[in-house]
Amino acid sequence: MVRVIPLQIDDWTAVGVEVLLPRTTLLAITAGDGYIMCGALDVQLLNERLKDREIVAGRAVGVKTLQQLLDAPLESVTDSARKLGITVGMSGQEAIRIMAKAAS
Repeated sequence: MVRVIPLQIDDWTAVGVEVLLPRTTLLAITAGDGYIMCGALDVQLLNERLKDREIVAGRAVGVKTLQQLLDAPLESVTDSARKLGITVGMSGQEAIRIMAKAAS
């Protein structure tokens, strides 16, 4: 099952996506031109093999809900996310705020 959930963050509406799979759930939240995701995100792949796409993304591990993804510190971020000021250790919610502001 796939659920798409609007999430109000300050003045912006981010979009949360839950993909319920056997024994795991994939989680992602997008705002502006970027997104944060659960541990399934391969930041190294984005930075190396897809570098030309300049993907703005962050990864949080050990999360099981969209709220936990917002609350958790980011474990890794792409090079393009760093350029916007998104850093490792920052909460997912703060990263989403930066992504949303950058797009407006």
